[in-house]
Amino acid sequence: MFEAVSFLIIGLLLLVWSADRLVYGSAALARNFGISPLVIGMTILAMGSSAPEMMVSATAALDGKTDTAIGNVLGSNIANIALILGITALVKPLSVSSGILKRELPLMILVTLVAGAIMWNDYLGRGEGLLLIGLFCCFILAMLHISRKEKLNGDVLITEQESEVPEGVDNKKAIFWVVVGLILLPISADLLVQNSVYIAKYFGMSDLVIGLTIIAIGTSLPELAASLAGVMKGEDDMAVGNIIGSNVFNILAVMGIPGIINPSILNENAMSRDYWVMLGVSVLLVVMAMGKSKKITRIEGGVLFTLFIAYQVYLFVNLTS
Repeated sequence: MFEAVSFLIIGLLLLVWSADRLVYGSAALARNFGISPLVIGMTILAMGSSAPEMMVSATAALDGKTDTAIGNVLGSNIANIALILGITALVKPLSVSSGILKRELPLMILVTLVAGAIMWNDYLGRGEGLLLIGLFCCFILAMLHISRKEKLNGDVLITEQESEVPEGVDNKKAIFWVVVGLILLPISADLLVQNSVYIAKYFGMSDLVIGLTIIAIGTSLPELAASLAGVMKGEDDMAVGNIIGSNVFNILAVMGIPGIINPSILNENAMSRDYWVMLGVSVLLVVMAMGKSKKITRIEGGVLFTLFIAYQVYLFVNLTS
């Protein structure tokens, strides 16, 4: 057991690090080839925080563990809002002023409702997976269009995202990090999934619960680091934007992948229990962010964090479902 836990931690650390290196190299290479920082920020950097979830989802689906992949999606989205924004708001209240975010928030709810419609019959099919990937491509194009318009209005989120795009990195160094990321991402994801499954079986945990807990929290660590770093630099909109973007990407891209690779019957608790938790915290975020104050206060952060702890305790009490 100690060996499995050790390899799980190593896999998780490698997964997060290799995803970061892949995004860094890809963004630098794109900039060197003349792609605008706006496009890079809204695509490569925005998708980067979901790279661990994407790789874990694909690996789990290839291993026939679709419930683990779905648990990773639902658990990561719950963790992004309740854990990460909860902790971040406790550190510093979050102001929401970007026009882009005010358009992304309703889109996040819409996408979450689409996920519910797809999961309603406890089955994820190949056609549904293709639909989600198609919607993902449409979402990226829509956000690029909105961002170009909002840039003319001096939207603060655009400025913050563009400042994160690496510059002055030569092509050889950028290519080196892309290659390193592409090699280590699948290796680390496999290490994480295989040892998570071993631990799950040892403790009698279901595939769904292991995805909702250990894997979901682990793959959400990049968002936690990014959000805390953002608020420390006064980039509140970036912190919230990372979470919203990650949740949309998780549903459309990360959930779409296992549907295409391994269409499967899903654990009924994914829809009857965990989906409603994800929808609930998503609606709660919209209410908080679009209220009169346009802020997520420390009290609201505390509420989110408390909800996350309560949910995790419930899951660990019911390990087998």
